[in-house]
Amino acid sequence: MWMIFGPQGRGCLPNPQSHGLLPTYRQVVRRSDDPSQKIAMAHTAGYFHLHLISDATGETLITVARAAAAQYAKVMPIEHMHPLVRTQKQLDRVLGEIEEAPGIVLYTLLEEGLVERLEGKCRELGLPCLSILGPVLHLFQAYLGAETTHKVGAQHTLNAEYFRRIDALNYTMLHDDGQQTDDLEEADVILVGVSRTSKTPTSIYLANRGVKTANVPLVPGVPLPSAVERLQHPLIVGLFATPERIVQIRQNRLLGLKAHRDDDQYIDRAAVAEEIAASRRLCAKHNWPLIDVTRRSIEETAAAVLAHLGERRRRKAS
Repeated sequence: MWMIFGPQGRGCLPNPQSHGLLPTYRQVVRRSDDPSQKIAMAHTAGYFHLHLISDATGETLITVARAAAAQYAKVMPIEHMHPLVRTQKQLDRVLGEIEEAPGIVLYTLLEEGLVERLEGKCRELGLPCLSILGPVLHLFQAYLGAETTHKVGAQHTLNAEYFRRIDALNYTMLHDDGQQTDDLEEADVILVGVSRTSKTPTSIYLANRGVKTANVPLVPGVPLPSAVERLQHPLIVGLFATPERIVQIRQNRLLGLKAHRDDDQYIDRAAVAEEIAASRRLCAKHNWPLIDVTRRSIEETAAAVLAHLGERRRRKAS
Protein backbone atom coordinates (compact mmCIF):
# COMPACT_ATOMS: atom_id res chain seq x y z
CA MET A 1 0.00 0.00 0.00
CA TRP A 2 1.20 3.51 -0.81
CA MET A 3 1.71 5.60 2.28
CA ILE A 4 1.92 9.34 2.91
CA PHE A 5 4.34 10.72 5.45
CA GLY A 6 3.43 14.29 6.39
CA PRO A 7 2.46 16.53 9.29
CA GLN A 8 -0.81 14.63 9.74
CA GLY A 9 0.81 11.20 9.99
CA ARG A 10 0.24 8.28 7.69
CA GLY A 11 -2.56 7.79 5.19
CA CYS A 12 -3.34 6.30 1.79
CA LEU A 13 -2.67 8.22 -1.41
CA PRO A 14 -4.21 10.52 -2.45
CA ASN A 15 -5.55 12.34 0.58
CA PRO A 16 -3.62 15.61 0.92
CA GLN A 17 -4.97 18.97 1.95
CA SER A 18 -4.68 20.74 -1.37
CA HIS A 19 -4.15 24.25 -2.62
CA GLY A 20 -5.25 24.26 -6.22
CA LEU A 21 -3.68 21.28 -7.98
CA LEU A 22 -0.84 20.86 -5.54
CA PRO A 23 -0.89 19.52 -1.95
CA THR A 24 0.30 21.93 0.73
CA TYR A 25 2.55 19.58 2.69
CA ARG A 26 5.34 17.25 1.72
CA GLN A 27 4.54 13.65 0.90
CA VAL A 28 7.13 10.90 0.69
CA VAL A 29 6.23 7.60 -0.94
CA ARG A 30 8.18 4.61 0.38
CA ARG A 31 8.22 1.39 -1.60
CA SER A 32 11.55 0.75 -3.24
CA ASP A 33 15.17 1.91 -2.87
CA ASP A 34 15.55 2.11 -6.67
CA PRO A 35 14.64 5.63 -7.91
CA SER A 36 13.72 4.34 -11.38
CA GLN A 37 11.22 1.88 -9.88
CA LYS A 38 9.70 4.63 -7.75
CA ILE A 39 9.30 6.89 -10.79
CA ALA A 40 7.69 4.10 -12.84
CA MET A 41 5.25 3.25 -10.06
CA ALA A 42 4.31 6.91 -9.62
CA HIS A 43 3.59 7.24 -13.35
CA THR A 44 1.42 4.12 -13.25
CA ALA A 45 -0.55 5.59 -10.33
CA GLY A 46 -1.24 8.79 -12.28
CA TYR A 47 0.89 11.21 -10.29
CA PHE A 48 4.46 12.47 -10.15
CA HIS A 49 6.63 14.18 -7.56
CA LEU A 50 7.63 17.79 -8.11
CA HIS A 51 10.38 19.28 -5.94
CA LEU A 52 10.49 23.08 -5.78
CA ILE A 53 13.66 24.39 -4.12
CA SER A 54 14.20 28.06 -3.39
CA ASP A 55 16.55 30.19 -1.33
CA ALA A 56 13.65 32.64 -0.78
CA THR A 57 9.86 32.23 -0.50
CA GLY A 58 9.40 30.02 -3.56
CA GLU A 59 6.59 32.12 -5.05
CA THR A 60 8.28 32.22 -8.45
CA LEU A 61 8.62 28.44 -8.53
CA ILE A 62 5.04 27.83 -7.46
CA THR A 63 3.70 30.11 -10.20
CA VAL A 64 5.77 28.50 -12.94
CA ALA A 65 5.14 24.95 -11.71
CA ARG A 66 1.37 25.37 -11.53
CA ALA A 67 1.25 26.98 -14.96
CA ALA A 68 3.13 24.01 -16.42
CA ALA A 69 1.25 21.35 -14.42
CA ALA A 70 -2.09 22.73 -15.61
CA GLN A 71 -1.19 21.56 -19.12
CA TYR A 72 -1.12 17.92 -18.00
CA ALA A 73 -4.60 17.12 -16.78
CA LYS A 74 -4.17 13.32 -16.68
CA VAL A 75 -1.45 13.31 -14.03
CA MET A 76 -1.44 14.94 -10.60
CA PRO A 77 1.71 16.68 -9.37
CA ILE A 78 2.58 16.11 -5.74
CA GLU A 79 4.40 19.20 -4.59
CA HIS A 80 7.36 19.16 -2.25
CA MET A 81 8.03 22.80 -1.41
CA HIS A 82 11.47 23.60 0.02
CA PRO A 83 11.74 27.35 0.75
CA LEU A 84 14.63 29.26 2.36
CA VAL A 85 17.32 26.71 1.43
CA ARG A 86 20.53 28.66 2.03
CA THR A 87 22.97 26.28 3.72
CA GLN A 88 24.47 22.87 2.99
CA LYS A 89 22.73 21.46 6.06
CA GLN A 90 19.34 22.63 4.78
CA LEU A 91 20.17 21.12 1.39
CA ASP A 92 20.98 17.78 3.05
CA ARG A 93 17.35 17.43 4.12
CA VAL A 94 16.12 18.38 0.64
CA LEU A 95 18.37 15.85 -1.09
CA GLY A 96 17.13 13.16 1.26
CA GLU A 97 13.53 13.90 0.30
CA ILE A 98 14.38 13.93 -3.41
CA GLU A 99 15.95 10.48 -3.06
CA GLU A 100 12.91 9.19 -1.16
CA ALA A 101 10.43 10.63 -3.67
CA PRO A 102 12.22 11.07 -7.02
CA GLY A 103 10.68 13.31 -9.65
CA ILE A 104 11.11 16.62 -11.42
CA VAL A 105 13.34 19.14 -9.63
CA LEU A 106 12.94 22.87 -10.23
CA TYR A 107 14.99 25.42 -8.33
CA THR A 108 15.81 29.08 -7.86
CA LEU A 109 19.13 28.98 -6.02
CA LEU A 110 21.88 31.55 -6.48
CA GLU A 111 24.64 30.03 -4.32
CA GLU A 112 26.87 28.13 -6.74
CA GLY A 113 27.93 25.55 -4.16
CA LEU A 114 24.31 24.60 -3.50
CA VAL A 115 23.50 24.50 -7.21
CA GLU A 116 26.47 22.23 -8.05
CA ARG A 117 25.58 19.80 -5.28
CA LEU A 118 21.89 19.71 -6.19
CA GLU A 119 22.56 19.16 -9.89
CA GLY A 120 25.17 16.52 -9.09
CA LYS A 121 22.69 14.57 -6.96
CA CYS A 122 20.04 14.77 -9.67
CA ARG A 123 22.52 13.46 -12.27
CA GLU A 124 23.36 10.61 -9.92
CA LEU A 125 19.67 9.73 -9.56
CA GLY A 126 18.91 10.29 -13.23
CA LEU A 127 16.37 13.03 -12.47
CA PRO A 128 15.53 16.14 -14.54
CA CYS A 129 16.74 19.31 -12.83
CA LEU A 130 16.20 22.86 -14.07
CA SER A 131 17.00 26.37 -12.87
CA ILE A 132 13.93 28.51 -13.50
CA LEU A 133 15.80 31.82 -13.28
CA GLY A 134 19.03 30.65 -14.96
CA PRO A 135 18.04 31.12 -18.63
CA VAL A 136 16.40 34.48 -17.85
CA LEU A 137 19.45 35.74 -15.93
CA HIS A 138 21.75 34.66 -18.77
CA LEU A 139 19.56 36.52 -21.26
CA PHE A 140 19.64 39.67 -19.13
CA GLN A 141 23.39 39.38 -18.68
CA ALA A 142 24.00 38.96 -22.42
CA TYR A 143 21.82 41.95 -23.30
CA LEU A 144 22.87 44.30 -20.48
CA GLY A 145 26.52 43.28 -20.36
CA ALA A 146 26.43 43.25 -16.58
CA GLU A 147 26.82 40.61 -13.88
CA THR A 148 23.98 39.73 -11.50
CA THR A 149 24.13 40.88 -7.89
CA HIS A 150 23.39 37.33 -6.62
CA LYS A 151 21.16 38.88 -3.97
CA VAL A 152 18.81 36.29 -2.47
CA GLY A 153 15.14 37.35 -2.42
CA ALA A 154 15.90 40.63 -4.16
CA GLN A 155 12.28 40.97 -5.32
CA HIS A 156 11.11 41.07 -1.69
CA THR A 157 12.94 44.26 -0.73
CA LEU A 158 10.99 46.54 1.61
CA ASN A 159 10.91 49.39 -0.89
CA ALA A 160 8.29 51.94 -1.94
CA GLU A 161 6.56 49.37 -4.16
CA TYR A 162 6.19 46.97 -1.23
CA PHE A 163 4.64 49.59 1.02
CA ARG A 164 2.34 50.68 -1.81
CA ARG A 165 0.97 47.15 -1.95
CA ILE A 166 0.49 47.06 1.81
CA ASP A 167 -1.35 50.39 1.66
CA ALA A 168 -3.56 49.04 -1.12
CA LEU A 169 -4.35 45.90 0.89
CA ASN A 170 -5.28 47.94 3.96
CA TYR A 171 -7.54 50.17 1.86
CA THR A 172 -9.21 47.21 0.19
CA MET A 173 -9.95 45.39 3.43
CA LEU A 174 -11.56 48.54 4.88
CA HIS A 175 -13.70 49.03 1.76
CA ASP A 176 -14.99 45.51 1.26
CA ASP A 177 -18.68 44.86 0.57
CA GLY A 178 -19.76 48.51 0.47
CA GLN A 179 -18.10 49.62 3.69
CA GLN A 180 -16.84 53.20 4.18
CA THR A 181 -18.18 54.77 1.00
CA ASP A 182 -17.22 58.29 2.07
CA ASP A 183 -13.67 58.12 0.65
CA LEU A 184 -14.18 55.99 -2.46
CA GLU A 185 -12.63 58.75 -4.56
CA GLU A 186 -9.25 57.53 -3.31
CA ALA A 187 -9.74 54.09 -4.92
CA ASP A 188 -8.10 53.11 -8.17
CA VAL A 189 -10.81 50.56 -8.98
CA ILE A 190 -14.33 49.92 -7.70
CA LEU A 191 -16.02 46.61 -8.48
CA VAL A 192 -19.81 46.43 -8.51
CA GLY A 193 -22.01 43.39 -8.99
CA VAL A 194 -24.67 41.17 -7.49
CA SER A 195 -23.87 38.73 -4.71
CA ARG A 196 -21.41 35.89 -5.55
CA THR A 197 -19.64 37.50 -8.50
CA SER A 198 -16.18 37.20 -6.86
CA LYS A 199 -15.91 40.87 -5.96
CA THR A 200 -14.01 40.37 -2.71
CA PRO A 201 -11.35 37.87 -3.85
CA THR A 202 -10.78 39.87 -7.04
CA SER A 203 -10.38 43.04 -4.95
CA ILE A 204 -7.80 41.39 -2.71
CA TYR A 205 -5.88 40.03 -5.69
CA LEU A 206 -5.78 43.48 -7.27
CA ALA A 207 -4.69 45.02 -3.97
CA ASN A 208 -1.79 42.60 -3.84
CA ARG A 209 -0.77 44.10 -7.18
CA GLY A 210 -0.79 47.56 -5.61
CA VAL A 211 -4.23 48.61 -6.88
CA LYS A 212 -6.48 50.23 -4.28
CA THR A 213 -9.76 48.41 -4.83
CA ALA A 214 -13.17 48.78 -3.23
CA ASN A 215 -16.25 46.72 -3.99
CA VAL A 216 -19.92 47.60 -3.69
CA PRO A 217 -22.70 44.98 -3.81
CA LEU A 218 -25.79 45.50 -5.93
CA VAL A 219 -28.71 44.35 -3.78
CA PRO A 220 -32.32 44.15 -5.06
CA GLY A 221 -34.40 46.95 -3.59
CA VAL A 222 -31.35 48.77 -2.21
CA PRO A 223 -30.22 51.78 -4.25
CA LEU A 224 -26.56 52.17 -5.14
CA PRO A 225 -24.94 54.83 -2.91
CA SER A 226 -25.32 58.10 -4.78
CA ALA A 227 -21.65 58.92 -4.13
CA VAL A 228 -20.58 56.03 -6.38
CA GLU A 229 -22.29 57.48 -9.43
CA ARG A 230 -20.52 60.82 -8.94
CA LEU A 231 -16.98 59.46 -8.64
CA GLN A 232 -14.37 60.79 -11.05
CA HIS A 233 -11.02 59.16 -10.20
CA PRO A 234 -11.74 55.41 -9.81
CA LEU A 235 -12.40 53.02 -12.66
CA ILE A 236 -15.76 51.38 -11.93
CA VAL A 237 -16.16 47.87 -13.34
CA GLY A 238 -19.25 45.69 -13.28
CA LEU A 239 -18.92 41.95 -12.70
CA PHE A 240 -21.65 39.53 -13.74
CA ALA A 241 -22.20 35.84 -14.46
CA THR A 242 -24.95 33.69 -15.89
CA PRO A 243 -28.02 33.15 -13.67
CA GLU A 244 -27.29 29.42 -13.56
CA ARG A 245 -23.79 30.00 -12.27
CA ILE A 246 -24.89 32.51 -9.62
CA VAL A 247 -27.67 30.21 -8.40
CA GLN A 248 -25.25 27.28 -8.17
CA ILE A 249 -22.72 29.29 -6.12
CA ARG A 250 -25.41 30.68 -3.82
CA GLN A 251 -26.89 27.23 -3.21
CA ASN A 252 -23.47 25.82 -2.38
CA ARG A 253 -22.78 28.70 -0.03
CA LEU A 254 -26.07 28.20 1.82
CA LEU A 255 -25.34 24.49 2.14
CA GLY A 256 -21.86 25.19 3.40
CA LEU A 257 -23.15 27.63 6.00
CA LYS A 258 -26.07 25.33 6.83
CA ALA A 259 -28.17 28.45 6.45
CA HIS A 260 -31.89 28.70 5.75
CA ARG A 261 -33.58 31.62 4.01
CA ASP A 262 -37.30 32.17 4.25
CA ASP A 263 -37.14 34.20 1.05
CA ASP A 264 -36.19 31.89 -1.84
CA GLN A 265 -35.64 34.83 -4.21
CA TYR A 266 -31.92 34.58 -3.39
CA ILE A 267 -31.68 31.32 -5.33
CA ASP A 268 -34.69 31.65 -7.65
CA ARG A 269 -33.44 31.60 -11.23
CA ALA A 270 -35.91 34.20 -12.54
CA ALA A 271 -35.17 36.55 -9.65
CA VAL A 272 -31.44 36.12 -10.08
CA ALA A 273 -31.73 36.75 -13.82
CA GLU A 274 -33.50 40.03 -13.09
CA GLU A 275 -30.78 41.00 -10.60
CA ILE A 276 -28.12 40.44 -13.25
CA ALA A 277 -30.11 42.28 -15.92
CA ALA A 278 -30.55 45.26 -13.58
CA SER A 279 -26.82 45.33 -12.82
CA ARG A 280 -25.98 45.30 -16.52
CA ARG A 281 -28.44 48.10 -17.21
CA LEU A 282 -26.85 50.16 -14.44
CA CYS A 283 -23.37 49.68 -15.90
CA ALA A 284 -24.58 50.48 -19.42
CA LYS A 285 -26.24 53.65 -18.13
CA HIS A 286 -22.95 54.93 -16.72
CA ASN A 287 -20.75 53.43 -19.44
CA TRP A 288 -18.93 51.25 -16.92
CA PRO A 289 -17.09 48.28 -18.46
CA LEU A 290 -18.56 44.84 -17.78
CA ILE A 291 -16.69 41.57 -17.24
CA ASP A 292 -18.37 38.17 -17.45
CA VAL A 293 -16.85 36.07 -14.63
CA THR A 294 -18.84 32.90 -15.37
CA ARG A 295 -15.85 30.88 -16.52
CA ARG A 296 -13.03 33.11 -15.34
CA SER A 297 -10.61 32.48 -12.52
CA ILE A 298 -9.89 35.29 -10.06
CA GLU A 299 -6.56 35.86 -11.80
CA GLU A 300 -8.21 36.15 -15.21
CA THR A 301 -10.84 38.56 -13.92
CA ALA A 302 -8.14 40.70 -12.29
CA ALA A 303 -6.12 40.68 -15.52
CA ALA A 304 -9.16 41.94 -17.42
CA VAL A 305 -9.67 44.71 -14.84
CA LEU A 306 -6.00 45.71 -15.10
CA ALA A 307 -6.31 45.84 -18.90
CA HIS A 308 -9.25 48.25 -18.59
CA LEU A 309 -7.32 50.31 -16.02
CA GLY A 310 -4.24 50.48 -18.22
CA GLU A 311 -6.30 51.57 -21.23
CA ARG A 312 -8.03 54.24 -19.17
CA ARG A 313 -4.73 55.64 -17.93
CA ARG A 314 -3.31 55.69 -21.45
CA ARG A 315 -6.33 57.62 -22.69
CA LYS A 316 -5.92 60.17 -19.90
CA ALA A 317 -2.21 60.57 -20.62
CA SER A 318 -2.73 61.14 -24.37
